[in-house]
Amino acid sequence: MRILFTGGSGKAGRHAVAHLLQKGHRVLNVDLQPLTLEGVDNRIADITDAGQMFDVMSSYAGFDELEPGTGVPRFDAVVHFAAVPRILLKSDNECFRINTIGTYNVIDAALKFGVRKIIFASSETTYGVCFADGLRKPDYLPLDEKHPTVPEDSYAMSKVVNEATAQCFQRRSGADIYGLRINNVMEPDDYARLFPGFMKDPSVRRRNFFAYIDARDLGHLVDRCLHVNGLGFEIFNAANDTHSVDRTTAQLVDEYYSDVPMTREMDRYETFYTNIKAKALLGFDPQHDWRTILGKNL
Repeated sequence: MRILFTGGSGKAGRHAVAHLLQKGHRVLNVDLQPLTLEGVDNRIADITDAGQMFDVMSSYAGFDELEPGTGVPRFDAVVHFAAVPRILLKSDNECFRINTIGTYNVIDAALKFGVRKIIFASSETTYGVCFADGLRKPDYLPLDEKHPTVPEDSYAMSKVVNEATAQCFQRRSGADIYGLRINNVMEPDDYARLFPGFMKDPSVRRRNFFAYIDARDLGHLVDRCLHVNGLGFEIFNAANDTHSVDRTTAQLVDEYYSDVPMTREMDRYETFYTNIKAKALLGFDPQHDWRTILGKNL
């Protein structure tokens, strides 16, 4: 597939792009900074500028595409990850502006150029726990996509708006538009660097529901979204199968969630941020568990 990928130079994006390249896709990365990765094409552009998004959406990906003499090829899919990635990086209103206007521009341009598959990055923060002022707990566990999205910060607000924007575009266009509520992304080097600290103080993982998503498994999830058609508008939690600390799920419930209703029995190390929907509808099959990577006796 010929894919336009926004934000491919970021922490999550660069691993997703690498995975898509390995699967044989052609990727044009649209970002403010280029991605230095063999096989990827780059275009420097600002997602908040509608004109620039229309330009890249109707652009050659590289010089080789000039050779056939048949005009600019159409993109088969758009993956939209570009965003201000969290609070406390820019002013709150600027974070909200960039993320919401950027998403509108990307989806609008994609649909007007005939793209029928769009995947966009939403966030775990939409559930209102991650950047809450003080202690906030889920309404129930395990946390699925039906849980209310009631954030109070500009970043998470922008992601909720983006989901509504995407749903409205899908209703009019009939295209497939899938949103990924991405949990805390872990790169391969993060396991040795960060996880020993999680073992010493599991409470530092509370705002992330003690969950994580391996960046390589996120790439796999994006690829599954590309291959599964006909779902219309859908939102998926993106997380690995197990949680990120050396406690059982039952121990974490006793210590942190004893007053939170449980909707079902959970497995010994099962993540609270359930990925069951992605598994059922997309065939998501995460492969990178920190216990295997670091050893169970950490």
